[in-house]
Amino acid sequence: MLKIAVFDEEHEKDLQTEVNTFLKGISDEQLVDIKYTVAAACDPEGEQLYCFSALILYRK
Repeated sequence: MLKIAVFDEEHEKDLQTEVNTFLKGISDEQLVDIKYTVAAACDPEGEQLYCFSALILYRK
C-alpha cells in the first residue's frame, strides 16, 4: 500500500529536520519519492513569507 507524508515549514532548516526525522523511521526500500516545493508571498505589510514543503511517497 502506498502512503504519503506531507511537511510544511516556514524555514528550510525546519523542513530538513522534520523530513530527516521521518526518514529515520522508514527503510530505504519503503521510500518511493520525495517532492519539494517553495512558495513565496508578501503579507499586507510587505514582508515576504516563505513556505517550504515536502511530500514523501512511501510504501507501508
